[in-house]
Amino acid sequence: MNNSKAHSELVNAILLEHGHGDVRIFKNAVGMVERKDGRKFKYGVCNPGGSDLIGWTKVTVTPEMVGTTLAVFTGIEVKTGTGRQSKDQRRFQAAIESAGGRAGVARSVQDAAGFLANKVKAADTP
Repeated sequence: MNNSKAHSELVNAILLEHGHGDVRIFKNAVGMVERKDGRKFKYGVCNPGGSDLIGWTKVTVTPEMVGTTLAVFTGIEVKTGTGRQSKDQRRFQAAIESAGGRAGVARSVQDAAGFLANKVKAADTP
């Protein structure tokens, strides 16, 4: 199986397993097209560097904060095998985390489960 197909299958597996309930994630198609007039048009959230999957995780804040429920921005960069985050992807992840969101790398459906449940730190790139 080629790496592109493996990546696509992992993205789809994570979406199917975790894209419901308190977590809403969506595929963030990032790329560029050239228009007929020769101008280039970038698309996708935070291009370059946006996570493969973006959305939110529903979180109920502590009683000190009156029990308000918030949507916390969530970004999941999907990597297979020994794939590594680019500099732009690391920068996007850091921006989300520094603003209080959840972001990380998932190499499996189980990585995403632990990360989304906030029980474990997101998988690190090798």
